[in-house]
Amino acid sequence: MLASSKHGLVYLTANDWTLIADKATRMKFKAGDHIIEQGRRTHGVYVLVKGKAAVQIPSREILPALGPGEVCGEISFLDEEPATVNVVASEPVEALYLDRPTLQSLFELYPHLGSRFFHSLASSMSRRLRELIGQATAAKKK
Repeated sequence: MLASSKHGLVYLTANDWTLIADKATRMKFKAGDHIIEQGRRTHGVYVLVKGKAAVQIPSREILPALGPGEVCGEISFLDEEPATVNVVASEPVEALYLDRPTLQSLFELYPHLGSRFFHSLASSMSRRLRELIGQATAAKKK
């Protein structure tokens, strides 16, 4: 299911997913729980396995929900700075949590996995940025 997500880590292979799932920590969140808290570092990324979560940007409308296969916490993971948004479970959520040391050791052992992982993150972030710009442009036209 994760490998078939249109908006997730799209360049990962079935073998990549097997490696990641084996090393990840499986976490559960109840509806209303914060998966990501704005202003706090994540030290890793979360990949939603089940359920949906809302991305909340202060002073903006809630963005489209994240679903299975999608990633959150990637900005904080990449720049090692506090999270820029809140991500709140809209319903019960199961997620895989991958911390930086775990990912780095996987990437050292499997360099092509690292390449596909970062390519997938870039693709996902590009799509989300385009959606935000599209929303801002549409709002200005009103």
